[in-house]
Amino acid sequence: MSYRKTLKLICGFAGGSAVLVFAAAAADSRGYFGEQRGEAARRWSRFTVLQAAQPAWTPASHTPAPTGHSWDFNWDKRDPSTLTNGKKKETATEDPSSEQDNGKPKATRNILLIRHSQYNLSGTSDKDRILTPLGREQAELTGRRLAALGLKYDVLVHSSMARATETAHIISKHLPGVELLSCDLLREGAPIEPVPPVTHWKPDAVQYHEDGARIEAAFRRYIHRADPKQKEDSYEIIVCHANVIRYFVCRALQFPPEGWLRMGLNNGSITWLTIRPSGRVALRTLGDSGFMPPDKLTRT
Repeated sequence: MSYRKTLKLICGFAGGSAVLVFAAAAADSRGYFGEQRGEAARRWSRFTVLQAAQPAWTPASHTPAPTGHSWDFNWDKRDPSTLTNGKKKETATEDPSSEQDNGKPKATRNILLIRHSQYNLSGTSDKDRILTPLGREQAELTGRRLAALGLKYDVLVHSSMARATETAHIISKHLPGVELLSCDLLREGAPIEPVPPVTHWKPDAVQYHEDGARIEAAFRRYIHRADPKQKEDSYEIIVCHANVIRYFVCRALQFPPEGWLRMGLNNGSITWLTIRPSGRVALRTLGDSGFMPPDKLTRT
């Protein structure tokens, strides 16, 4: 078989990538790699070249299999198609489609979850775990970033723990006129036992039981689609803690919640969730801290 015919045969089997394989064989057989032609010919048969040119994988064996779990559009129990108010129509001319449209959410909620800044780890109680000088710088940078986005923020809610409260107050200086609220449900805790388990952090079952219920209650209070009465898109800021934010992200995206510890968040970082009227949820950013200089980044 001539050189040209062999080349065409190889390309037919494996595409253009086979040319490289055959070219190497041809160069080897001509002694370009320091061997005699006879020696190379014995090592490189045409059959061997054809085998080497075959793809090492097939689409069937490398396509991820679906998990079988479909998206639950009623994840927040606010899907208007599943809600009934028990009211009877007063007139026979009342349009049922108009009534249903009036009950549908029309606005999008944007929830910006901020992790508190670096704090004093040696504090013996919550009131002693205040921000470090670097932590206060981080909060200033986060506040400037939020202001620079030019969004019309509706509210700034924060955990009642000292480090989150201090972070929120520093941020609020950059957002004049935005209402500031405190919430105990957003306090740090152990939401659910992580999978895979870790050895450096092992809360007992009671803590998971108590903290998990509280953090789930916080999720249900703050992470849901807009109320039908809401006419415009909203932008809400929640300053809290890494465990709470990571759990919220898993729950909102309908990922296994026990995977929350597989993510990491820098201090002062911004995680942005968008909730559409249909109940679709998108994660726009996770732990964004690119607005901070590298020497200001921490994860404590």
